[in-house]
Amino acid sequence: MKYLLDTNVCIRAMKGDPQVTARLAQAVPDDCGVSMVSVFELFAGVARCRDPQGEGVKVMEFLRPLHLLPFDWDSALKTATIRWELEKIGRKIGPYDLQLAGQALALDVTLVSHNLREFRRVRGLRVEDWEGA
Repeated sequence: MKYLLDTNVCIRAMKGDPQVTARLAQAVPDDCGVSMVSVFELFAGVARCRDPQGEGVKVMEFLRPLHLLPFDWDSALKTATIRWELEKIGRKIGPYDLQLAGQALALDVTLVSHNLREFRRVRGLRVEDWEGA
């Protein structure tokens, strides 16, 4: 696996964003994973939409060919370290982004996100923006 897809990338892909879908089409399914943190965020959105059943099916279809990754021990430890480093310098990021950054570092993969402003604060994290490419 090479890429961990942030929630915003998953949403843009499901909405048919041409840049995101083109980049996904270039990657083989084994290259891309989605954290259970993002799965939670996606289904939190599904729960509050007008057609939760239909949107839930869309999300499940999108996720089917991808690696679904549990938030494990190594990810938790890496996330804790990042949180402390960012707190020391007064540059915190949101809790879910923090978890995704920690998981990407623990897995040694590139995080794909449009949210470069927050993720660039994390030392050593490789980030690509497929939406703004």
